Amino acid sequence: MITQGKLPFKLEITDEEITPRSGLALYAEVLRAFRIEDGVEEHLPQPGSNRGYKPWRFVEPLLLMLYGGGRHIEDLREIRDDVALRRLIGLEEMPSLSTFGDWLSRCGEKSGVEGIGRVNGDVARRILRKDQTQRYTLDVDATVIEAEKQGAAWTYKKVKGYQPILGFIAENGVCLSYEFREGNVVAGARAVEFLEECERVLPEGKEMNTIRSDSAFYQAEVLNWCEERGKSYTITAGKDRGVLEAIATVRDWKKLRTLEGEEMDREVGTAIHIMAKTEQAFRLVVQRWKNAQRDLFKAEDWCYHVIATNLDDLTAEEVVWWHNQRGQAENFIKELKSGFGMEQMPSGVFSANALYFGLGVLAYNTAQALKLFFLDKEWRRHTIGTLRWRLVEIAGKVIRHGRQLILKLAVPLEKLEVLLRIRELCLEFG
Repeated sequence: MITQGKLPFKLEITDEEITPRSGLALYAEVLRAFRIEDGVEEHLPQPGSNRGYKPWRFVEPLLLMLYGGGRHIEDLREIRDDVALRRLIGLEEMPSLSTFGDWLSRCGEKSGVEGIGRVNGDVARRILRKDQTQRYTLDVDATVIEAEKQGAAWTYKKVKGYQPILGFIAENGVCLSYEFREGNVVAGARAVEFLEECERVLPEGKEMNTIRSDSAFYQAEVLNWCEERGKSYTITAGKDRGVLEAIATVRDWKKLRTLEGEEMDREVGTAIHIMAKTEQAFRLVVQRWKNAQRDLFKAEDWCYHVIATNLDDLTAEEVVWWHNQRGQAENFIKELKSGFGMEQMPSGVFSANALYFGLGVLAYNTAQALKLFFLDKEWRRHTIGTLRWRLVEIAGKVIRHGRQLILKLAVPLEKLEVLLRIRELCLEFG
């Protein structure tokens, strides 16, 4: 047998319509179930002439690319060349790849950044409206996106880039709101305005009753805002002079235990504190542990981690356990950046990158919606990488029988039932 390599098979081109990513057609149905196209056409600026492409012609391929694992604008080539997929979802006409970067810049410079923010808000609101939970915990965190772009500013990590801030619903991982920022904007800037924007996204009847954050939100204005609106909070406290003086008053030190009851090498205690501009006093939950680096030049015997909170019905240990759960927000951010390609930006233009980041959040949130509403609960713990491996990267052959398009899949019956169920639920989704 003549072979082209070590294994006994040959490579040839076929003109049959075969797609290696049949699962993207199912994702396209999720986008339609959420009426993403309507939101995009309503909120994003339209072309300046009748000959220009409408926003959805750019947004849909970008969402398909990001959900499918593309990392760069150039990866849109895989969508363009997948004739079978485009036929299935009705994406017959697609702009040339060279125009996508121009569109991001042009649209971003107009009202595209605000527009995609409104689209994301509508999607998050619709997810929460369908969700059965009534009261939510908001985890706020900022992240650095390194970018060696000419216009990028220096971040606190001493690299150039951007520093978006995000608010996630702890109970389901939905990004409630976000703000794409220059790298030199401190994470705590416009903190109250950000919380108010998160609250505006909530549908009627839903409540954001608890706020968790790192020390960026340890501000009198934030604590007063929470108190005025009856919201609970746990916020990592900065170790300023007042906090250090409060730590010196702690008298109830005891061994800190894990949630499972295992004793740790830390102690925990409490103190009462008030800032110069806070209207009410609040509790400090203080952890301390021996300073392993202590030497002649470091006189401190202890290291400290301090949490400011108004959760007076929880013990100090329970506050620590609860606050530590905000680490899940780091996993959400990791999924957004590593899973959906938001660890790098495509342009040197800030507004273009802000729009692109908004599209990344949209891809992330619609993927969360897919897991929440169209798949069994066991899928909710899976990352987008697993979804791609199991539900996207499926070879399918497109044939036409009369006027009917048929997608033939080489999958076991169990997987076919999962895919059919997604389609059925998309059809019923309202």
